[in-house]
Amino acid sequence: MSTRRCVAPTWGTSLLLFVIIGLAPIGVVQAYAADASKATWTFSCDAENDLYRVMRDQGLQCVRYQSPAEAINAAKEGSGVLILADGYPEKPTVVEPALFDKAADKKVRLYVEYPASLPELKVGKPRRTRLERVVVTSDIFGDSLRPMRLLVIHDCHFVEASASDPYLVVAAVAGYDTAAYGLKDVKTCPILFEHPRGGVLVSTTKLSQFVTGRYAPTEEWKVVWSQVLKWLEPRAKVGELKWTPTVRPTYSRDAKLPADAVREAVIRAIDWHSKAGLLMHPSWKDKYGEVRKEGNARRKEFLSRENRVGPPPDPRVGPGPDPRWPIGDGREGLLEGVVSHVRYDGTQPIRWWLRTDSIGESSLAFALRSKIDGEQRSAQIAKNLLDWVYFDSKLFHGDPQAGNFGLCDWAPDSDALYGDNDIKIILGCMGSSGALDTDRWDEVLTQNILGNFRTTGKRGFRGFSLRIGHSPSNGWERHWTSSRVNFAPHYEAWLWSAYLWLYDKTKDPLMLERTRKAIELMMGAYPDNWRWTNGIQQERGRMLLTLAWLIRVDDQPQYRNWLKQLATDMEKCQDACGAIREELGDLGKGAYPPPRSNAEYGTSEASAIHENGDPMADLLYTCNFTFLGLHEAYAATGDPQYRRMEDKLADFFVRIQVRSEAHPQLDGGWFRSFDYEKWDYWGSNADEGWGAWSIECGWTQGWITSVLAMRQLDVSLWDLTKNSKIKSHYQKLRPTMLPESP
Repeated sequence: MSTRRCVAPTWGTSLLLFVIIGLAPIGVVQAYAADASKATWTFSCDAENDLYRVMRDQGLQCVRYQSPAEAINAAKEGSGVLILADGYPEKPTVVEPALFDKAADKKVRLYVEYPASLPELKVGKPRRTRLERVVVTSDIFGDSLRPMRLLVIHDCHFVEASASDPYLVVAAVAGYDTAAYGLKDVKTCPILFEHPRGGVLVSTTKLSQFVTGRYAPTEEWKVVWSQVLKWLEPRAKVGELKWTPTVRPTYSRDAKLPADAVREAVIRAIDWHSKAGLLMHPSWKDKYGEVRKEGNARRKEFLSRENRVGPPPDPRVGPGPDPRWPIGDGREGLLEGVVSHVRYDGTQPIRWWLRTDSIGESSLAFALRSKIDGEQRSAQIAKNLLDWVYFDSKLFHGDPQAGNFGLCDWAPDSDALYGDNDIKIILGCMGSSGALDTDRWDEVLTQNILGNFRTTGKRGFRGFSLRIGHSPSNGWERHWTSSRVNFAPHYEAWLWSAYLWLYDKTKDPLMLERTRKAIELMMGAYPDNWRWTNGIQQERGRMLLTLAWLIRVDDQPQYRNWLKQLATDMEKCQDACGAIREELGDLGKGAYPPPRSNAEYGTSEASAIHENGDPMADLLYTCNFTFLGLHEAYAATGDPQYRRMEDKLADFFVRIQVRSEAHPQLDGGWFRSFDYEKWDYWGSNADEGWGAWSIECGWTQGWITSVLAMRQLDVSLWDLTKNSKIKSHYQKLRPTMLPESP
């Protein structure tokens, strides 16, 4: 019989105990035997099981056996036995029917995971969750975890079984912390319940994989396990289980930061790109097409099913590059980032997509890192990334006779012409040129800015995205004369910053006039008529940079008032830890609001909160862009409010940067959603593309890193680019790209 103990008495110790017990009064012996705090926990599991290791490391007395039969046979009468799912997810746990009877005869209480069969209950074949989350459906967990609270078992595999009063179920429901619309209109499947015969607690999945599988939120799973163990050994005094999550924030909320914390955060953030394998190398660039082919096959198979759950799988999603593969240097581009789907083993796939915006803005982060520590590889990668966008990818339209001249496609398989795409390339190029002290991209940068400006209407608005063909007949002129307005800063505001920057370099009044008019209209519409994307907070954040740079070129009291108004409205939502709480606007004006029913959950882009007050900071849409806006606002005005807000946000970013030894491909990144009350990565994962646990290489990783680096270098983006010699290219290109009169 194979057994291992946390506390294994030697022969000498046993003899000593025998002597002591033999000499002790009988009442003392009985008291010791009745002391449930000395309980021995009997396991049937592998030695590496998370629960077994956590309890053993916490000093609890654990006895481990290789099979359910050994564990039940060895268990003391009236004790608890944990039969854990060693074969998860491939093989459910086999427990012979006679063992349930034997346990009942010995009054042994059983906890059984992922069972292949159960007495008197039908157990189905394993299935896998896609959108479903865990919902509490019982009062058993007390006030800490009330009914309708939400938990996550990532990539949950479970067997279907019926239960009249389950403690936990899985269901595809909307909500942040709670199932906002209840469970009446969704299918539920039990995850934890007591068998009707009594004495058997059944988990239809592997609850004991909570460390490896990164179950979330961490504190709530401590409550679950406290109750499970209390059910097994009602008199035992286990205390709260404690473990170190394999993926966690670098620092606690209150830890004293090292003097070099910001510098190290920048270096780790840049190193993340290599650890994650996102820099494509020539030796494996063909994998890009293979992943797409396999993904399209999965999508086709999914669409052929009669009973489908959720949207079709994204064909761009696949396993990350093999860590043994060589790392590229930017010449083949940069893959988009880490997908929010966490697999049962704690790993995450990546999105095999070469996006020009993410690549362009990432160049600046690499260039600035090279300024911090002199690492020349990062400088070369910055150069290669911009070369890829403008010269090698064939996504930048460089034909002067074409209507789309100066514009950049979103990605190799998308011809959408988003201004919000191009501005990220433009800002990345401006900053990289300054950091690397080069005019290498000045001509294409001028074309890129003018290509967007000439498709901006006479009121200064460009709209969401355009379709402009290669031929002059399907050209840009109709956009230039358009009277459109679009009160959506996410799509408009940063483009205006490029026009203000170019005005500063050229003093062409047309650049300032159209832009100033647009900004005045936008701020006149605030807040009631603003259209928001995933939240109103991100729209405020996107306007900060533009107003800061407007003050740079035309310092008026009204412009300072507008900047102050937006920053103050955001500061009302800034927590003491620095996080800026996400906030929704009028739901009727949101492009991607929270799901308005359970059926909508996971079917489109969406906010990562469900309602205002949810304590979540969004690092994909709000805090990242706001960070740059505050940095430039302080540099432009010297107002201590902006510096105060920026300092707090910087401290927050440094603290919550991902730390992971088990998953180095995540170490140094920043996930989209962070709950600053839980101090954990958490949010509504309703967004089908970029959910709570996604890491976006440009939008998130690029701007947080770049601003942290600029703080270290004590420079603003405006000042970093002040010596640009772009004027000569502008003078050459303006007559051919713009009309003589507005």
